Amino acid sequence: MALQSSASPQDIERSLDRLDACIDALRAFDCSNVGRADPKLSALSARINDTLRRCFAETSASFDEFKGASKLQATIATSDRAYHSHQAAHRVSRSILLLEEAKRVLKEDLADLQHQTPLVVPESKEPAPKTLSHRIFLVHGHDEGARETVARFLMQLGFEPIILHEQANQGRTVIEKVEAHGEVDFAVVLLTPDDEGCAKGGTPVPRARQNVVLELGYFLGRLGRGRVCALTRGSVEIPSDFAGVVWEPMEGGGWKQALGRELRAAGHKIDWNGAMGG
Repeated sequence: MALQSSASPQDIERSLDRLDACIDALRAFDCSNVGRADPKLSALSARINDTLRRCFAETSASFDEFKGASKLQATIATSDRAYHSHQAAHRVSRSILLLEEAKRVLKEDLADLQHQTPLVVPESKEPAPKTLSHRIFLVHGHDEGARETVARFLMQLGFEPIILHEQANQGRTVIEKVEAHGEVDFAVVLLTPDDEGCAKGGTPVPRARQNVVLELGYFLGRLGRGRVCALTRGSVEIPSDFAGVVWEPMEGGGWKQALGRELRAAGHKIDWNGAMGG
């Protein structure tokens, strides 16, 4: 839980209200004429910092994860107002994303408290929790731009993307290489329109390469649907047998938050400060 163990549902609801008020203030802030060490921006930063301290225990991982939302001032000393306005707009947008994620975490805490029932659990030696691997298998086709974009984002989150063609062959077939490097706890699959295909006599439509579809099925069977995230780019045929898998289009920036949520749901810790940039 993000708050202290003594936090009540009412405490969390008040925290959600405080975060909403900060988000509203950020959205209303005029970044068009911001100067160096702008007092209004400094006041807003202080307000957000105080709110986060009220919402989360300062020693908690959640506080460390979201404290970057209060960093609104540019670090470079210059009198160029255009520069400061641009930086302020970027940091305000990042702050809103972080605070929205903080709200989601608190809502999960609230749901946990509301559904708690007292249990009498006999004393036993529980096995140590499994340490999840920071290696993530990245399945891709011919779209190098999509591959490099996702790989960089995973590295910003603190993971090591495993890209098959970068691994030594050692005389192995492709599927043998997949098996050799498949000791991961999560896989990201890029479905990009690299090929075309159709039923006999039909009209060809864009689809992912067959090796990508094969590796998607392999990791669904090995890891389970909750540990595989498929990202699409452009118009691409989705295999009908994989209904129920999370598909997220890469157009726009929403795929990053979606991928971060899937990783977090699978048990991984996400460093949103690093992912959003400095």
